[in-house]
Amino acid sequence: MRALRLRDWKTEPELVEVDEPTPGPGQVVVRIGAAGACHSDLHLMHDFEAGAVPWNPPFTLGHENAGWVHALGAGVTGLEVGQPVAVYGPWGCGTCARCRVGVDTYCENPAGAPVPGGGGGLGMDGGMAEYLLVPAARHVLPLPEGLDPVQAAPLTDAGLTPYHAVRRSWAKLPPGSTALVIGVGGLGHVGVQILKATTAARVIAVDTREEALALGRECGADLTLTPGGDAVDRIRAATPHGRGADVVLDFVGADATLKLGVASARTVGDLTIVGIGGGTLPVSFFSVPYEVSIQTTYWGSRPELVEVLDLGARGLVRPKITTFGLDEAVHAYHLLQEGKVAGRAVIVP
Repeated sequence: MRALRLRDWKTEPELVEVDEPTPGPGQVVVRIGAAGACHSDLHLMHDFEAGAVPWNPPFTLGHENAGWVHALGAGVTGLEVGQPVAVYGPWGCGTCARCRVGVDTYCENPAGAPVPGGGGGLGMDGGMAEYLLVPAARHVLPLPEGLDPVQAAPLTDAGLTPYHAVRRSWAKLPPGSTALVIGVGGLGHVGVQILKATTAARVIAVDTREEALALGRECGADLTLTPGGDAVDRIRAATPHGRGADVVLDFVGADATLKLGVASARTVGDLTIVGIGGGTLPVSFFSVPYEVSIQTTYWGSRPELVEVLDLGARGLVRPKITTFGLDEAVHAYHLLQEGKVAGRAVIVP
């Protein structure tokens, strides 16, 4: 079968022929219907090097995957061949306290995981191929009626990651609250939809690109702004009594966006760093508003993915998608690198 493989750090992926996988006990082979192209894949190609993460190439790219059950290993129950499914991407040990409740992202037994801190497309073979071997059936989730694999694939990361970030701040997003979304790209535009679907907050979206701001408005943002010199004043002026945003979600994570986020935050608010733009934020007693909580997040849990898929099936969360064939995948990554993909690029083998 064909597969898009990253052979080494700081190289372009290559489309090559590899053997079709066969499931062992407890495993599942999924026939891929769609695989999302994520901006984090660009970091794998251009920025990472040996020692950056606990795994190395070569492997097949693609950590946002959905399709149909193709083959079941011995002992697998609850799934049927031909059934449409999504794949939960982070693959932990399955036995530690975190994994037992479906939070494989924070597996505390990396020695027992298929690949420490990774998963399909992140150290192990992912879904930018015709078939994907999933090492444990618990990672394969049936799709709810009304959701096809092309729509489901980006929800497994571009949906799950912002959902987890928003969900952890639900208590701070009642009527009268304000949420600030910085970066309306592949994850940020879904984050706007999740905020509108699951909270009562007024949503302000900030981006440097007019097309991204237009997408933010399409997704339900109440106000869109560019990050000019008076951006903090404009953001605060749009909040009740100028008090600032109760929750700030930074989907970029650069120095400038972190500075904007903390300056725009309300006391006792949340600043959640989702993007991996490499920025840093000085934190001291007087450098941030009182009791602002600053946190990072990584992906989300398997139970949360079930909730995201439900939102997708009901039409409440729908990523904007541009599809590409497997032979166009490298071109899709080039467009992503150049900022020319609105929403999410999805590879359809």
